[in-house]
Amino acid sequence: MAVVAGGMWLSINAADTDYTRFVNPRIGTGGHGHVFLGANVPFGYVQLGPTQPTRGWDWCSGYHHSDSVLIGFGHQHLSGTGIGDLGDIALLPIASETQRQTKFSHASETVSPGYYAVKLGTPNVFVELTATKRVGMHRYTFGADQRSALMLLDLRQGIGWDRMTQCRMTQESATVVSGYRYSTGWAKRQKSYFVAEFSRPVVLEKVDGDTIGVLSMENIREPLLVKVALSAVSVENAKLNLQKELPDWDFQKTVAAAREAWNQELSIIKIKPMESENGSRESGDKSDIRKIFYTAMYHSMTAPSVFCDVNGEYLGADGKVHKGNFTNYTTLSLWDTYRAAHPLQTLIHPEKQADIAQTFLHIFQEQGKLPVWHLMGNETDCMVGNPGIPVLADLVLKGFFDRFEKSGYWKNEAFEAMKTSAMLDERGMKDLKQYGYLPFDTEGANETVAKGLEYALADWCVAQVAKKLGKKVDFQYFTNRSKLYQKHFDPSDGFLKGLSSKGERRTPFNPFRSSHRADDFTEGNAWQYTWLVPHDVHGLVKLFGSEQRFTEKFDSLFIVSGDLGEEASPDISGLIGQYAHGNEPSHHILYLYNYVGQPWKGARLLRQTMREMYFNDFDGLSGNEDVGQMSAWYILSAMGLYQVEPAGGKYCIGSPILDEATMQVGDGKTFTVKTTNNSAENIYVQRALLNGKPYTKSYIWFSDIRRGGTLELQMGPQPSDFGTKKKDRP
Repeated sequence: MAVVAGGMWLSINAADTDYTRFVNPRIGTGGHGHVFLGANVPFGYVQLGPTQPTRGWDWCSGYHHSDSVLIGFGHQHLSGTGIGDLGDIALLPIASETQRQTKFSHASETVSPGYYAVKLGTPNVFVELTATKRVGMHRYTFGADQRSALMLLDLRQGIGWDRMTQCRMTQESATVVSGYRYSTGWAKRQKSYFVAEFSRPVVLEKVDGDTIGVLSMENIREPLLVKVALSAVSVENAKLNLQKELPDWDFQKTVAAAREAWNQELSIIKIKPMESENGSRESGDKSDIRKIFYTAMYHSMTAPSVFCDVNGEYLGADGKVHKGNFTNYTTLSLWDTYRAAHPLQTLIHPEKQADIAQTFLHIFQEQGKLPVWHLMGNETDCMVGNPGIPVLADLVLKGFFDRFEKSGYWKNEAFEAMKTSAMLDERGMKDLKQYGYLPFDTEGANETVAKGLEYALADWCVAQVAKKLGKKVDFQYFTNRSKLYQKHFDPSDGFLKGLSSKGERRTPFNPFRSSHRADDFTEGNAWQYTWLVPHDVHGLVKLFGSEQRFTEKFDSLFIVSGDLGEEASPDISGLIGQYAHGNEPSHHILYLYNYVGQPWKGARLLRQTMREMYFNDFDGLSGNEDVGQMSAWYILSAMGLYQVEPAGGKYCIGSPILDEATMQVGDGKTFTVKTTNNSAENIYVQRALLNGKPYTKSYIWFSDIRRGGTLELQMGPQPSDFGTKKKDRP
């Protein structure tokens, strides 16, 4: 007996281990999810899929569920970002030389990890796509009514901010077309070189210079296959990528290889959902939690993307070609991903962390600072703070550098990269060094509280690495800087507020107000940002005068409501009171209850968030996916774990929605979180066992997880004293 899955026939035995059947790539293609839909492999350079006309913010990935028009099948897309870019090297079957777009129906689409298909009406063509890391493969099956075919090769179109600046296409032979596309946008100087090989002869007619070509072909009774390889270095490297990754023409084999690559990654965590809980608004099928969970896994591994060729060459942040003995990565959305996506990767992908570290250190060497938001070899400087510092510090503090070659050298190099990045005079840091905070009335100052808080938590990370390396002076300096949040605190009402260069608080003050253009906060308000002190929670508590006053204010966060104003960012979404799960600065907040010995309050809100903010539906995310962060939060929280402090490996214990989750944590070891008596009502941890022994702390160290073993959580319907004693709090 067999079943059909994404164009592939699978035996029932194969389906038993086919985790891709639990992935619904449509989750997040509607609403504000901004996710990529198409064919790719884990962490691949190529994301091959349908591209629609850019019609606004919700088309940042090039695709939105509300649309029914296609302008091509492009080879690179972003997933879940708040800015649109890429869309490079697009092909589209056309019925006439003047056609530039076509309509489609979602009912005619089929999509699964590594495979995308759609039936077009004009022209009558069945389109199938798959990919390797650096090569996209197309299969076009033309209707019986057609005797010849036309294909548009579009180097002009881009997504969002992307604008083509220079391009060229050349027909090298009857079956090979090559060229390049340079563009500017979010990535100011993006370069995409390509080679496209066709399974039958084509004739290239340049309709609009080198920007648009029409490929004509005869004898189309058999499907047309196209292989398109990319490189950011050269056409020659694109050819090498094609030769090494996809030398043959077996489409089904390529689909199967992509599916197997996804299965290997998805099976790193094996889960058993609760019998009585489901994640769907309409269905009682418990498999919905599987679909939400494994789709989250799928989304979390779209990026970082491989950004080097098979020969090790890559385009550096200095615009030069470099060659390394490591895998270089890009699409580093660090303001988002330092919070949960990278802490998740340290658990389930320890083997990739040496390459991540080298990527960061080489970017530092090439541009003089650690990455902020790196895209295709470009520093975009998008968002605030120094988010590359927590990621690199986390690797040092978790002991990864002890496993790397030349670990002593690398540790010091990593520290110098962090320190140098934190001491620059750009992006407000000059004012930070002068005033000890960022004033709102200096030249070009905006979002100053948000910037300061992000700099402060990064400075804390630098301090912790300095402490580990015995650098006492640096430890003290950066520890002092990490406490700048204290200057913004107003004890009269318990909010963090903007300060002038004279130390005066901003007036008038409205804790609900948020402006995307001119405010003290970034995509948020004072209600949300007052809690952005994940590195020194107990220090924040002390500012309130007592735990009781802190918790009274904190409790109100989830109840109050108010007008954010007409200029508020659409990123402020997924609201419970003023808690905004749709945007990253809130993601640690629910776990702060552990720090004051009241984890049961967090448990209620965690269950509510997982139940109400994640669905098995096209609008199944409460905000932008943000390159894996939204999904990583769910993956960790579903297992009952979350790293609040930005580096160091202290994972708070929450309220898991799974009966069991087993992670592969490297070196052949596994770590299992197992619950007993778990249900939609039994949401509170009663007691815990770590490897069979009583465990009373409401957090667990990365080192305990890394060693492998089992954390057993016994659940119940009423709050208990688990994690309430001061010695048991994080």
